[in-house]
This record gives sequence, C-alpha cells and structure tokens, in this order.
Amino acid sequence: MDVGRVVSRSMTRYRDRIALIGPEGESTFGRTGARVMQLARALRNLGLETGDRVLDLQSNQNTYIETDLGISTAGLCRVALNYRLHPTDWVRIATDCTPRALILGAKFWDDAAGVRELVEHVIVINGDADATPYEGFLAEQSGEPLLLSVDPDALVSLNYSSGTTGRPKGAIRTHRNRMASLHNMITDFFGKLPDERTRWLHAGPVTHTSGLFVLPCFTFGSTQIVHPSFDAEAVVDAVENRGATGTAMVPTMVARLLALPDISRERMAGLEMLGYAGAPMPPEQIRQCFERITSNMAQYYGLVEAIPPVTVLGPEDHARGIAGDEHVLTSAGIPCNGVEIRIVDENGVDVPIGEIGEVITRGDHVMRGYYGQAAEDPTVTKAVRDGWLYTGDLGRVDADERLFLVDRKGDMIISGGYNIYPREIEDCIAAVPGVHEVAVVGVEDPDWGQHVTALLTVLPGATVTPEHVLEHCRATMASYKKPKDIRIVDEFPLNSTGKIAKKVLREQLNAEAQG
Repeated sequence: MDVGRVVSRSMTRYRDRIALIGPEGESTFGRTGARVMQLARALRNLGLETGDRVLDLQSNQNTYIETDLGISTAGLCRVALNYRLHPTDWVRIATDCTPRALILGAKFWDDAAGVRELVEHVIVINGDADATPYEGFLAEQSGEPLLLSVDPDALVSLNYSSGTTGRPKGAIRTHRNRMASLHNMITDFFGKLPDERTRWLHAGPVTHTSGLFVLPCFTFGSTQIVHPSFDAEAVVDAVENRGATGTAMVPTMVARLLALPDISRERMAGLEMLGYAGAPMPPEQIRQCFERITSNMAQYYGLVEAIPPVTVLGPEDHARGIAGDEHVLTSAGIPCNGVEIRIVDENGVDVPIGEIGEVITRGDHVMRGYYGQAAEDPTVTKAVRDGWLYTGDLGRVDADERLFLVDRKGDMIISGGYNIYPREIEDCIAAVPGVHEVAVVGVEDPDWGQHVTALLTVLPGATVTPEHVLEHCRATMASYKKPKDIRIVDEFPLNSTGKIAKKVLREQLNAEAQG
C-alpha cells in the first residue's frame, strides 16, 4: 500500500462523507480525493520525475491536506517549509534540497522571494501573484485515480529539524517510513480504529505533530477539522460545537488550554482522545488534564529521524498513574509493534535495566539517512550505525519495557562533576501550585562548570515567589540539583513547533553571565 492507493480507495469507499472542514469550508472524500489526483497529474505534467523535491509553504488549511497527499501520490518528495521559520531558513533548506517546484500560500509571496528564485515552477494558492494559480493548475486535469508504481524505499518527504542553523540536515523519509507510522498509529496509538464518527482536530501546525494524523484519518474515512493556527478558545469551541473527538498538541499548547478559567470536563466531554508529544509533560500537568479536560490521553514519542510513534503511553497507563502509580506518568510508553529500542553506553553496549544511556531504535520507522550526505559521512554514521538510529536522547527502560526519557544529551547539565537532568527539576517545580510552565537550563559557571537556572511562568491570579520554589526544591531533591537561580518571566521564547526554545534561553543567559 502507498499514499496514492490509500487516497484512491477512500475517495470511492467514503465518497459522500465529509473529509475536511477548514477555512475554505467543507469537502467530501470524493471531492478531496479527486483534487489530490488532479494535483498529482498536474505536477507530473510539469515534467517532474519520481523523487523530485516540491516545496510546500502554507499555513493550516484544506489545501495543505491536498498537497500532502497529492505530492506523495505523484511519487514526488514533499518538503514542507514551516511558516514560522525565518525566510533565510527557507532559503537554506531550499538550497540544500534543490527543489523543482514550490506550492505557496499567497500571504507568503513577498517573504518567499528568495525561495521563488530557486525553483522552476511556482504554484500560488488564493492569490493574484505572477505565478500559476493553484485552482487553475488543477482544473485541466482528470480527477480519476493515478496509481503509479512506487518503490517503498523512495523518498516521500524531507523533514528538517526546527530552528535550522548552519547547514540544514534533511531526514530522508520514505514511503515505507510513512506506512510504518500509519501502522503504528492504528495498532498502538488509537484505542479503537478511527471511523466515520471520528472528527480529528488539527489544532497545531500540520507540518509537525498534527500531520501524523492526516493519513490515518483519510484511510478510515474520518473527518479532519483544520484550524488556521492554535487558539485555546477555538479548541474548546471545536469540541463543544463542531464535534471534534480527538486532537494532538505539544505540552505548551496543553498549558494554554489549562490556563482557560472555564475549561472543564463537562465542556470537553466529547473529546475522546488528547494526544501529546514533542516534549515531556510534567505529571502535575497530566493530572490537571485528567481532572479538567479528559481522562483519555495518550503520549507518543518520535523524532525527525524516526517517524512517530516510536513508543506510546496509552490511556490505561495514564489512568494507572493518576490512581497512584505516579512514576508511570513520567514514561514515554512502550515500543510500538515493529519497533525495537535499546539503551546503550558511549560504546554502543547495552546498559542494565534501569540504568541511563542513549536511546537507540531500529525498524521501518527510521530514516534512510540525511539528504545529500553519503552513508560514510560522519554526520550520518554518528546517527545511524548498523541500522540503529542513535537518537541523542538519554533514557532508561524498566522491566515492563517502558521507556523513561531523562533528557536530550545536549540539555544535560554538568555541575561540579555531577550529571543533572533538567526534566527532573522541571517536574518538581511544575508541582508547585500556581506554576504554569517551567524550563531548566545550564548556565556557564567559572567555579562549577555550569549552574542550574530555572525560569517559570505563573498562572493568572496566582502568587508564586522564587523563595517558595526554592523551598519546594530543597524539600524534594538532592541539594546539588536545586536551582541556583530562579526567575519568573512573562513568557517563553518558542521554536517553530511551539516548544520552549531552550537553546535561545541558554544563549541569552550565557551572554548575560559573560557580559
């Protein structure tokens, strides 16, 4: 099975069901599928050949689902440009992947001038710019199924890490990778298969975690509600008034949902699944979700280089954690079917159960490599060795195969010779009443190498002081782990995926310390 065949089957099987509800209105599976096929034919008729790269720069809308499916159906490689990145980042990515075409939302026309110069063909959506109009591009093509012979190991997309600096690295995802994600979503994430009752809400950028749900929903005839951007009030409205039954968010989005004064289980009663990923969620925040949003939660873990879900912590484990076995809530779950995980030391040797090491993984979900870099390139060999992806994440597993992520290697703080893991401190501080969000980073220190700095935001109306937070840390963790510096801030810098930008925080604090 490949994307084109999924679309072909669904546009016939679910012809009259509503597939998409977005800013442009509603579209049935029959109409959406036909437009996907029109796009695929139009791209091939430009002379694009299998594996050619097509840039896709839009904000969330129905056409984003069409282009996601249509570029793959055409046997081409989609390179989604996150609209939250700076235009110079778009140019770096485009320079790296040498695309032939660009599909562009009209509002990005001016900012994308540098990218437009790098491609042969520009197709513009909802605009009068001097380029091929998207609707006209589709109009002359047949909407009948286009079923190409697709090599499972051919490129389906190049995925670049958020906040690209220097030479970007595009992880090669193949059709096999995408089908592995579809399989793991169906067998491990969803408690039951999505169906005609499912209305999946894309509350965050489809370029990232939300995009994983496009293919599962299309496969099983589920409606997808596409929000232009994240808005907490709009999420509640989608559940209350538009029948949304599931959504996925990063923890910063969940925090904004919990910050609504009138959020309640009663208002969110229709939400049958709240997925979260992209960063750890403190147990206290999970508990608040359980009490005020829904008991149906699932966490999934993955990487740009290993398409999610790699592991899943399902609703049953969440309920178990809420009932008293709280350590379960700090887990990322168990490996999905077809996924292997090991925890290894610096020499690639397995460490005993319960000990911390680097997480490595193997399976059809792992990227083929980095685009434009040979297999023997040090960057590639450092990431993938003997089929195993070295994730750069530190973690441990328990006797039940649950994975516990400790931190990113690059986020670990070394102070006075001790390894300190920010997540442990963040979970501790998040339990302080009134704390909204928290980030812990290491700041350069002439005596200790690094010292621990904690930054936090406070819920409206709450009173939280650094002294109160420090007292809580002293009472709950070893002295060498407690923050030396605690600051209350108005807001955090976020990266292009909506996560707290720790790299930016470290740079700011280190510059201040040196200055």
